Amino acid sequence: MQEAFRTQIPGFAEIAERIAVMVAGAKLLQLPIVVTEQYPKGLGHTAAEIKATLPSGLEMIEKTAFSSCGAQQFVARLEETGATQVLVCGIEAHICVNQTVHDLLERGFQAHLLAGCIGARHPGNRKIALRKMQTSGALLSSIELALFELMRDAKHEQFKAVQGLIK
Repeated sequence: MQEAFRTQIPGFAEIAERIAVMVAGAKLLQLPIVVTEQYPKGLGHTAAEIKATLPSGLEMIEKTAFSSCGAQQFVARLEETGATQVLVCGIEAHICVNQTVHDLLERGFQAHLLAGCIGARHPGNRKIALRKMQTSGALLSSIELALFELMRDAKHEQFKAVQGLIK
Protein backbone atom coordinates (compact mmCIF):
# COMPACT_ATOMS: atom_id res chain seq x y z
CA MET A 1 0.00 0.00 0.00
CA GLN A 2 2.32 2.67 -1.29
CA GLU A 3 1.56 6.33 -1.75
CA ALA A 4 1.87 6.34 -5.56
CA PHE A 5 -1.33 4.26 -5.69
CA ARG A 6 -3.44 6.50 -3.43
CA THR A 7 -5.28 8.10 -6.35
CA GLN A 8 -5.31 4.99 -8.55
CA ILE A 9 -6.83 2.33 -6.30
CA PRO A 10 -10.52 2.65 -5.46
CA GLY A 11 -10.97 2.81 -1.68
CA PHE A 12 -7.23 3.20 -1.04
CA ALA A 13 -7.71 5.14 2.23
CA GLU A 14 -10.24 2.60 3.55
CA ILE A 15 -7.98 -0.32 2.67
CA ALA A 16 -5.00 1.40 4.33
CA GLU A 17 -7.10 2.04 7.46
CA ARG A 18 -8.16 -1.63 7.58
CA ILE A 19 -4.54 -2.73 7.21
CA ALA A 20 -3.64 -0.37 10.07
CA VAL A 21 -6.30 -2.08 12.21
CA MET A 22 -4.83 -5.48 11.33
CA VAL A 23 -1.34 -4.26 12.20
CA ALA A 24 -2.62 -2.99 15.56
CA GLY A 25 -4.26 -6.38 16.18
CA ALA A 26 -1.09 -8.21 15.20
CA LYS A 27 0.89 -6.11 17.65
CA LEU A 28 -1.60 -6.88 20.45
CA LEU A 29 -1.31 -10.59 19.70
CA GLN A 30 2.47 -10.36 19.37
CA LEU A 31 2.49 -11.61 15.78
CA PRO A 32 5.50 -10.93 13.57
CA ILE A 33 4.92 -8.15 11.03
CA VAL A 34 6.81 -8.07 7.74
CA VAL A 35 6.38 -5.21 5.25
CA THR A 36 7.66 -5.00 1.70
CA GLU A 37 7.75 -1.99 -0.60
CA GLN A 38 7.84 -2.34 -4.36
CA TYR A 39 10.52 -0.04 -5.80
CA PRO A 40 9.95 2.78 -3.26
CA LYS A 41 12.13 5.24 -5.22
CA GLY A 42 9.46 5.28 -7.91
CA LEU A 43 6.31 4.27 -6.02
CA GLY A 44 6.82 5.98 -2.69
CA HIS A 45 6.69 4.45 0.74
CA THR A 46 4.02 2.69 2.75
CA ALA A 47 0.83 4.72 3.33
CA ALA A 48 0.98 6.99 6.37
CA GLU A 49 -2.07 5.35 7.95
CA ILE A 50 -0.23 2.04 8.05
CA LYS A 51 3.20 3.44 8.92
CA ALA A 52 1.73 5.09 12.02
CA THR A 53 0.75 1.68 13.45
CA LEU A 54 3.90 -0.28 12.59
CA PRO A 55 6.27 -1.23 15.41
CA SER A 56 8.98 1.36 15.87
CA GLY A 57 12.21 0.40 14.16
CA LEU A 58 10.53 -2.05 11.76
CA GLU A 59 12.67 -2.18 8.64
CA MET A 60 10.79 -2.14 5.36
CA ILE A 61 12.03 -4.62 2.79
CA GLU A 62 12.63 -3.07 -0.62
CA LYS A 63 11.92 -5.26 -3.60
CA THR A 64 11.71 -5.15 -7.36
CA ALA A 65 10.36 -8.67 -7.88
CA PHE A 66 6.58 -8.68 -7.90
CA SER A 67 6.48 -11.52 -5.38
CA SER A 68 7.70 -10.61 -1.93
CA CYS A 69 9.37 -14.02 -1.95
CA GLY A 70 11.65 -12.63 -4.64
CA ALA A 71 13.34 -10.60 -1.88
CA GLN A 72 15.68 -12.86 0.08
CA GLN A 73 15.28 -10.66 3.16
CA PHE A 74 11.51 -11.34 3.15
CA VAL A 75 12.00 -15.09 2.97
CA ALA A 76 14.64 -14.93 5.71
CA ARG A 77 12.33 -12.97 8.03
CA LEU A 78 9.51 -15.46 7.50
CA GLU A 79 11.86 -18.34 8.24
CA GLU A 80 13.11 -16.57 11.40
CA THR A 81 9.55 -16.38 12.75
CA GLY A 82 8.90 -20.09 12.39
CA ALA A 83 5.44 -19.22 11.05
CA THR A 84 3.47 -21.71 9.00
CA GLN A 85 0.63 -19.31 8.21
CA VAL A 86 0.74 -15.83 6.69
CA LEU A 87 -1.99 -13.18 6.79
CA VAL A 88 -1.73 -11.33 3.48
CA CYS A 89 -2.59 -7.67 2.84
CA GLY A 90 -1.61 -5.32 0.03
CA ILE A 91 -1.78 -4.28 -3.59
CA GLU A 92 -2.07 -5.02 -6.42
CA ALA A 93 -4.18 -8.15 -6.00
CA HIS A 94 -3.43 -9.57 -9.43
CA ILE A 95 0.28 -8.77 -9.45
CA CYS A 96 2.30 -8.57 -6.22
CA VAL A 97 -0.29 -10.17 -3.95
CA ASN A 98 -1.04 -13.00 -6.40
CA GLN A 99 2.61 -13.84 -7.05
CA THR A 100 3.51 -13.61 -3.36
CA VAL A 101 0.65 -15.89 -2.36
CA HIS A 102 1.51 -18.49 -4.97
CA ASP A 103 5.15 -18.45 -3.88
CA LEU A 104 4.10 -18.78 -0.22
CA LEU A 105 1.89 -21.75 -1.07
CA GLU A 106 4.72 -23.34 -3.04
CA ARG A 107 6.99 -22.95 0.01
CA GLY A 108 4.42 -24.74 2.22
CA PHE A 109 2.86 -21.75 3.97
CA GLN A 110 -0.86 -21.45 4.50
CA ALA A 111 -1.88 -18.08 3.05
CA HIS A 112 -4.89 -16.22 4.46
CA LEU A 113 -6.18 -13.46 2.18
CA LEU A 114 -7.54 -10.60 4.25
CA ALA A 115 -10.02 -9.61 1.53
CA GLY A 116 -10.79 -6.14 2.91
CA CYS A 117 -7.07 -5.42 3.00
CA ILE A 118 -6.34 -6.26 -0.64
CA GLY A 119 -6.87 -3.83 -3.50
CA ALA A 120 -6.28 -3.29 -7.20
CA ARG A 121 -6.70 -0.43 -9.67
CA HIS A 122 -9.46 -2.36 -11.43
CA PRO A 123 -12.06 -4.23 -9.34
CA GLY A 124 -12.28 -6.98 -11.97
CA ASN A 125 -8.59 -7.79 -11.56
CA ARG A 126 -9.06 -7.96 -7.78
CA LYS A 127 -11.98 -10.36 -8.12
CA ILE A 128 -10.16 -12.64 -10.57
CA ALA A 129 -6.99 -12.63 -8.46
CA LEU A 130 -8.85 -13.55 -5.26
CA ARG A 131 -10.59 -16.40 -7.09
CA LYS A 132 -7.31 -17.63 -8.62
CA MET A 133 -5.49 -17.56 -5.27
CA GLN A 134 -8.36 -19.40 -3.57
CA THR A 135 -8.42 -22.03 -6.30
CA SER A 136 -4.70 -22.53 -5.69
CA GLY A 137 -5.27 -23.13 -1.97
CA ALA A 138 -5.22 -19.71 -0.30
CA LEU A 139 -7.93 -19.11 2.30
CA LEU A 140 -10.26 -16.12 2.06
CA SER A 141 -10.49 -14.33 5.38
CA SER A 142 -11.16 -10.98 7.05
CA ILE A 143 -9.61 -8.98 9.85
CA GLU A 144 -12.27 -9.92 12.38
CA LEU A 145 -12.29 -13.58 11.38
CA ALA A 146 -8.49 -13.79 11.60
CA LEU A 147 -8.15 -11.98 14.92
CA PHE A 148 -10.86 -14.01 16.64
CA GLU A 149 -9.43 -17.27 15.24
CA LEU A 150 -6.07 -16.29 16.67
CA MET A 151 -7.51 -15.54 20.12
CA ARG A 152 -9.78 -18.62 20.18
CA ASP A 153 -11.50 -17.59 23.45
CA ALA A 154 -13.15 -14.53 25.01
CA LYS A 155 -10.88 -15.15 28.00
CA HIS A 156 -7.83 -14.25 25.89
CA GLU A 157 -5.89 -11.46 27.63
CA GLN A 158 -6.18 -9.20 24.56
CA PHE A 159 -9.88 -9.89 23.84
CA LYS A 160 -11.20 -6.50 24.96
CA ALA A 161 -8.39 -4.61 23.21
CA VAL A 162 -8.95 -6.50 19.95
CA GLN A 163 -12.71 -6.07 20.26
CA GLY A 164 -12.12 -2.33 20.63
CA LEU A 165 -10.13 -2.26 17.38
CA ILE A 166 -12.90 -3.75 15.27
CA LYS A 167 -15.88 -1.87 16.65
